Amino acid sequence: MNLLSVLKGNLKEKAKDQVGGEEFPLLPLRELVLFPHTMIPVFITYKLGMVAVSEALRRDMRLFAACLKVQEAGETYPSGSVMRIVQHLRLPDNTFRVVLQGEYRATIASSVKQKDLALVTVEPLMGVLADPLSTETIALMRMVQKSFVQYAEFSKKVSTDTLVAVEKVENPEQLANLICNALVVKAEGKIALLSIGDPLKRLETLLETLERENEIFGIQRNISAQVKIRMEKTQREFILHEQLKEIHKELGQDQGEDEFAEIERSIERKHPRLEVLLKARKELARLRKLQPVSPEAGVLRGYLEWIAELPWSDSSPDAGDLREAEQILDANHLALRKPKERILEFIAVHHLIALGQEKTQGTDHKSSKGPILCFVGPPGTGKTSLGKSVAQALGRRFVRISLGGLRDEAEIRGHRKTYVGALPGKILQSMRKAGTINPVLLLDEIDKLASDFRGDPAAALLEVLDPEQNAAFTDHYLELSYDLSQVLFITTANSLHTLPYPLLDRMEIIEIPGYGEYEKLAIAQHFLVPKVLAENGLGSALIRFTDEAIRDIIRYWTMESGVRGLERELARCIRRIARDALEQRYGTDTAKPLSSFEQILDREGVEKLLDRRKYKHDLVFKEARIGVSYGLAWTETGGTLLPVETSRFEGTGELLITGNIGEVMKESGSIALSYLRSVQDRYTFGEDLGKSNFHVHVPEGAIPKDGPSAGITLAVSLFSTLCQTPPQPGLAMTGELTLTGRVLPIGGIKEKLLAAIRNGMEKVLLPMDNAEDWAELDEEIKAALEVHFVETAEEVFTLLFGESMFRFPPVASKPSPFGELESLDP
Repeated sequence: MNLLSVLKGNLKEKAKDQVGGEEFPLLPLRELVLFPHTMIPVFITYKLGMVAVSEALRRDMRLFAACLKVQEAGETYPSGSVMRIVQHLRLPDNTFRVVLQGEYRATIASSVKQKDLALVTVEPLMGVLADPLSTETIALMRMVQKSFVQYAEFSKKVSTDTLVAVEKVENPEQLANLICNALVVKAEGKIALLSIGDPLKRLETLLETLERENEIFGIQRNISAQVKIRMEKTQREFILHEQLKEIHKELGQDQGEDEFAEIERSIERKHPRLEVLLKARKELARLRKLQPVSPEAGVLRGYLEWIAELPWSDSSPDAGDLREAEQILDANHLALRKPKERILEFIAVHHLIALGQEKTQGTDHKSSKGPILCFVGPPGTGKTSLGKSVAQALGRRFVRISLGGLRDEAEIRGHRKTYVGALPGKILQSMRKAGTINPVLLLDEIDKLASDFRGDPAAALLEVLDPEQNAAFTDHYLELSYDLSQVLFITTANSLHTLPYPLLDRMEIIEIPGYGEYEKLAIAQHFLVPKVLAENGLGSALIRFTDEAIRDIIRYWTMESGVRGLERELARCIRRIARDALEQRYGTDTAKPLSSFEQILDREGVEKLLDRRKYKHDLVFKEARIGVSYGLAWTETGGTLLPVETSRFEGTGELLITGNIGEVMKESGSIALSYLRSVQDRYTFGEDLGKSNFHVHVPEGAIPKDGPSAGITLAVSLFSTLCQTPPQPGLAMTGELTLTGRVLPIGGIKEKLLAAIRNGMEKVLLPMDNAEDWAELDEEIKAALEVHFVETAEEVFTLLFGESMFRFPPVASKPSPFGELESLDP
């Protein structure tokens, strides 16, 4: 007690000295809080610290140590400890190694900064306790000591010397300092314990901190114990399994009753080839030798499950009734004559081969190979739904694989099973989903395939879509050949331009052209209107569209070859009608059942529901204009009208073409101008070609345009500008022009003619060699247009401008092999 009194007296004297204005150098410390009654070595390697230590050595070997704040650079907490330098060592690089001994806690009263040195005046932080100590204080100290002993047992980081010192100390201040120094908590927590002046309150806060840390340690110990128990349980189960195996061996019991035998039986039930069976048994033997918890065991188990789930011999019987198959196709799709004929041909051939095999039993006959069909056409023309109808007509399972944006070859061929998370490719995944070896697999959007450093999926499809190779298709995961020869592959695409030729060569191309107005009307009345009524909750209501209303929707709210846009507009109408029906309490009022709700939509009703018209065909001038002609173009979304405008001005015979034009179309413009120069002596041009510059523009410059079929259109526009005579109005044309004036055939006839009809054209000029394509078109299209077939540009100029433009009589053209087809006037 005498020593305690002396200590208190010394502290009071020092406090008096402090209040008297004694200054200490400030030693800022990073993530380190120092307490009195402790001795600690510190390395000083930063400039502010080295300056503070040097100043303390120059004075009385004492300084004020405070912890730096994390959020604010260079600023310290106000509370700290006055420390005495017991030992110091200046190292060669001018850094210090010092041993500091804490004297008492204090807080900064004022500070003065001199360059890199901060001098602070401090006030002691120490409350006064009764002497002798109260029983409450003694009890609190014992609780703190007991909690700290428990903390030391948990943490295993408290030295024996510290424990002994804590148990023997009788001063609350010293007890708190010793324990705070030994606690492993964040700097902010230690600062809080350092800053409390009241000794009792400080001990209470310290006790709370110790109890919280002990509780956390207890939770951690429980979690570790639970994890250990689970690990021991797994190990125990493994040992018991191994012992059970040995017991079975000693008893001579058949191990075929275990899970491995069940996997083997499930594989045998699929009746795979001998090669597959031998491979499965080999992998099963490896699996039996592995521990169940090993990663390789999981890989092998998944591999064997895939073999067991794939169809190896199961097939679905094909429908042989051609009449029933034709009825299914006709019920689901309007028109599409060529695709339907090809499917019926396949059914007939397959049925005849099956009959031949029944008559010659015992001989080895290969079944018919599945064809590789490719449906090509604009969006919304029913390519994907036609694939479903084909499967229904054949009586086969149907699986769709979306290839849009696929850029990894492994998506087709799979990953090798040694990789983590490896799976077979989409082909085998689809076969497992189908469950038979002869499904209909639809490879949707095959023209949207991409490629990068991971490979080219189109190259991987070469084997899949080759009837001569796909009988032994090899997936990287399976590492066994798989027979795809009985699968009916159907691919869909909007365009064939992006497909590699080797892949294109393996497929039978079937074009799905756009629909005409009559076909769209029939599709809407029979398919789309009932569908959107059911989807919008009005299936039982009596709602009907007039034919004129649907025609208006087709003409003024859609501009497409398919029917997706038409379906969306019909759905817009139905949704607004549904809202009106609900507002009138139909379906919610028992007196007004939904089946009593009736409405007939005519042209005025549709315009009221759909607001203003989207398409007004503004690109087509109603009257004839000089230098303006109308071509027809094919796009991936169907046909479109291609207006061409030409202006002439004085110059040197140069030609400028604008409107986002491709190289081929630019060449067509140059060919057209060169041809007109070569024949200028035959015509009464009002301008000299050699002294004229021409600017040809194709409107809608944001849309890329290319191809040779605009050659004759460009020539007509230039001819009209030179003659200062407008061509006949309401007439569109298409055809490739050569330097000698021949008009060559082009593709996409149906789409182009549908575009002419949509834009109100009455006449169309087509190359003579496309007369056969015209003969195959629907009567609806033939009745809507007057078509003239031409072989030369001279015939085109005669039809559009008359013979008055010629200086000499035009050369008579050869008679058409199609006779009346040259001029069809409905």
